[in-house]
Amino acid sequence: MTGEHLQVVHGDITRMEVDAVVNAANSGLLGGGGVDGAIHGAGGPAIMAACKAIRDAQGGCPTGEAVITTGGLLPAPYVIHAVGPVWHGGSRDEDKQLASAYRNSIRLAAEHHLRTVAFPNISTGIYGFPRERAADIAIRAVRDALAAAPGIEQVTFVCFDEENYRLYRERLA
Repeated sequence: MTGEHLQVVHGDITRMEVDAVVNAANSGLLGGGGVDGAIHGAGGPAIMAACKAIRDAQGGCPTGEAVITTGGLLPAPYVIHAVGPVWHGGSRDEDKQLASAYRNSIRLAAEHHLRTVAFPNISTGIYGFPRERAADIAIRAVRDALAAAPGIEQVTFVCFDEENYRLYRERLA
Protein backbone atom coordinates (compact mmCIF):
# COMPACT_ATOMS: atom_id res chain seq x y z
CA MET A 1 0.00 0.00 0.00
CA THR A 2 1.40 3.37 -1.00
CA GLY A 3 0.59 7.03 -0.34
CA GLU A 4 3.10 9.61 -1.63
CA HIS A 5 6.47 8.29 -0.43
CA LEU A 6 4.84 6.17 2.28
CA GLN A 7 4.05 2.48 2.20
CA VAL A 8 3.21 -0.26 4.67
CA VAL A 9 4.32 -3.88 4.68
CA HIS A 10 3.55 -6.78 6.97
CA GLY A 11 6.84 -8.37 7.92
CA ASP A 12 10.14 -8.42 9.79
CA ILE A 13 12.05 -5.14 9.92
CA THR A 14 15.37 -6.97 10.31
CA ARG A 15 14.98 -8.28 6.74
CA MET A 16 14.28 -4.93 5.08
CA GLU A 17 16.63 -3.95 2.24
CA VAL A 18 16.62 -0.20 2.84
CA ASP A 19 19.29 2.38 3.63
CA ALA A 20 18.27 2.48 7.30
CA VAL A 21 15.93 0.66 9.62
CA VAL A 22 14.65 2.49 12.66
CA ASN A 23 14.95 0.76 15.99
CA ALA A 24 12.40 1.36 18.74
CA ALA A 25 15.19 1.84 21.26
CA ASN A 26 15.27 2.60 24.96
CA SER A 27 17.13 5.63 26.28
CA GLY A 28 20.01 3.45 27.52
CA LEU A 29 20.68 2.15 23.96
CA LEU A 30 21.67 -1.25 25.36
CA GLY A 31 19.11 -3.42 23.66
CA GLY A 32 15.93 -4.89 25.07
CA GLY A 33 12.93 -6.87 23.93
CA GLY A 34 10.65 -6.59 20.93
CA VAL A 35 11.99 -4.75 17.89
CA ASP A 36 15.07 -3.59 19.83
CA GLY A 37 16.06 -7.15 20.73
CA ALA A 38 15.36 -8.40 17.21
CA ILE A 39 17.50 -5.69 15.57
CA HIS A 40 20.40 -6.18 17.98
CA GLY A 41 20.13 -9.97 17.59
CA ALA A 42 20.04 -9.96 13.80
CA GLY A 43 22.56 -7.14 13.40
CA GLY A 44 25.21 -8.66 15.65
CA PRO A 45 27.70 -7.12 18.08
CA ALA A 46 28.73 -4.16 15.88
CA ILE A 47 25.43 -2.41 16.65
CA MET A 48 25.87 -2.82 20.41
CA ALA A 49 29.48 -1.62 20.19
CA ALA A 50 28.33 1.51 18.33
CA CYS A 51 25.55 2.10 20.88
CA LYS A 52 28.03 1.78 23.75
CA ALA A 53 30.30 4.35 22.09
CA ILE A 54 27.36 6.77 21.85
CA ARG A 55 26.46 6.10 25.49
CA ASP A 56 30.05 6.78 26.53
CA ALA A 57 30.08 10.03 24.55
CA GLN A 58 26.65 11.43 25.46
CA GLY A 59 25.12 9.21 28.14
CA GLY A 60 22.32 7.58 26.14
CA CYS A 61 19.52 9.06 24.07
CA PRO A 62 16.61 11.05 25.52
CA THR A 63 12.98 10.23 24.73
CA GLY A 64 11.95 11.77 21.42
CA GLU A 65 15.51 11.85 20.11
CA ALA A 66 17.41 9.52 17.75
CA VAL A 67 20.98 8.44 17.01
CA ILE A 68 22.46 6.53 14.07
CA THR A 69 24.80 3.52 14.02
CA THR A 70 26.02 0.86 11.65
CA GLY A 71 23.54 -1.80 10.62
CA GLY A 72 26.06 -4.52 11.40
CA LEU A 73 24.93 -7.75 9.78
CA LEU A 74 21.50 -6.41 8.75
CA PRO A 75 20.66 -5.89 5.06
CA ALA A 76 20.31 -2.18 5.94
CA PRO A 77 23.70 -0.45 6.33
CA TYR A 78 22.39 1.85 9.09
CA VAL A 79 20.18 1.66 12.17
CA ILE A 80 18.52 4.81 13.48
CA HIS A 81 17.76 4.27 17.18
CA ALA A 82 14.68 6.34 18.06
CA VAL A 83 13.48 6.51 21.65
CA GLY A 84 9.71 6.64 21.93
CA PRO A 85 7.77 7.42 25.08
CA VAL A 86 6.24 5.08 27.61
CA TRP A 87 2.47 5.66 27.63
CA HIS A 88 1.21 7.26 30.85
CA GLY A 89 -2.33 8.05 29.73
CA GLY A 90 -1.36 11.00 27.52
CA SER A 91 -0.67 13.47 30.32
CA ARG A 92 3.14 13.60 29.94
CA ASP A 93 3.56 14.93 26.39
CA GLU A 94 3.66 11.40 24.97
CA ASP A 95 2.12 12.49 21.64
CA LYS A 96 4.74 15.21 21.20
CA GLN A 97 7.57 12.85 22.18
CA LEU A 98 6.43 10.15 19.77
CA ALA A 99 6.13 12.63 16.89
CA SER A 100 9.60 13.93 17.76
CA ALA A 101 11.10 10.41 17.60
CA TYR A 102 9.75 9.99 14.04
CA ARG A 103 10.76 13.50 12.93
CA ASN A 104 14.29 13.18 14.36
CA SER A 105 14.70 9.83 12.59
CA ILE A 106 13.81 11.41 9.24
CA ARG A 107 16.15 14.35 9.99
CA LEU A 108 19.05 11.97 10.73
CA ALA A 109 18.36 9.97 7.57
CA ALA A 110 18.38 13.17 5.50
CA GLU A 111 21.61 14.39 7.13
CA HIS A 112 23.27 11.09 6.16
CA HIS A 113 21.92 11.30 2.57
CA LEU A 114 19.83 8.15 2.94
CA ARG A 115 17.04 7.54 0.45
CA THR A 116 15.00 4.73 1.99
CA VAL A 117 13.96 4.24 5.62
CA ALA A 118 11.87 1.57 7.38
CA PHE A 119 10.07 2.24 10.67
CA PRO A 120 8.60 -0.17 13.19
CA ASN A 121 5.55 0.79 15.26
CA ILE A 122 7.43 2.80 17.90
CA SER A 123 6.12 2.64 21.49
CA THR A 124 3.12 0.40 20.73
CA GLY A 125 4.53 -2.77 22.30
CA ILE A 126 5.68 -2.95 25.90
CA TYR A 127 5.59 0.88 26.14
CA GLY A 128 1.80 0.66 25.78
CA PHE A 129 1.08 3.56 23.40
CA PRO A 130 -2.45 3.15 21.93
CA ARG A 131 -1.97 1.75 18.44
CA GLU A 132 -4.49 3.86 16.51
CA ARG A 133 -3.22 7.06 18.10
CA ALA A 134 0.40 6.03 17.43
CA ALA A 135 -0.35 5.28 13.76
CA ASP A 136 -1.94 8.71 13.25
CA ILE A 137 1.00 10.46 14.95
CA ALA A 138 3.59 8.44 13.03
CA ILE A 139 2.09 9.13 9.61
CA ARG A 140 1.57 12.84 10.32
CA ALA A 141 5.08 13.31 11.77
CA VAL A 142 6.77 11.48 8.88
CA ARG A 143 4.80 13.45 6.29
CA ASP A 144 5.73 16.72 8.01
CA ALA A 145 9.41 15.74 8.27
CA LEU A 146 9.59 14.62 4.63
CA ALA A 147 8.74 18.16 3.54
CA ALA A 148 12.21 19.16 4.75
CA ALA A 149 13.93 16.01 3.48
CA PRO A 150 13.51 15.88 -0.31
CA GLY A 151 16.29 13.30 -0.72
CA ILE A 152 14.27 10.62 1.05
CA GLU A 153 12.44 8.68 -1.64
CA GLN A 154 10.60 5.99 0.33
CA VAL A 155 9.46 5.44 3.91
CA THR A 156 8.11 2.02 4.81
CA PHE A 157 6.14 1.28 7.95
CA VAL A 158 6.93 -2.34 8.79
CA CYS A 159 4.24 -3.97 10.87
CA PHE A 160 5.05 -7.24 12.58
CA ASP A 161 1.45 -7.87 13.67
CA GLU A 162 -1.80 -7.93 11.73
CA GLU A 163 -3.53 -5.19 13.80
CA ASN A 164 -0.90 -2.52 13.13
CA TYR A 165 -0.71 -3.58 9.48
CA ARG A 166 -4.46 -3.06 9.14
CA LEU A 167 -4.32 0.34 10.88
CA TYR A 168 -1.58 1.65 8.58
CA ARG A 169 -3.14 0.11 5.47
CA GLU A 170 -6.44 1.93 6.19
CA ARG A 171 -4.67 5.25 6.82
CA LEU A 172 -2.45 5.09 3.73
CA ALA A 173 -5.12 3.83 1.31
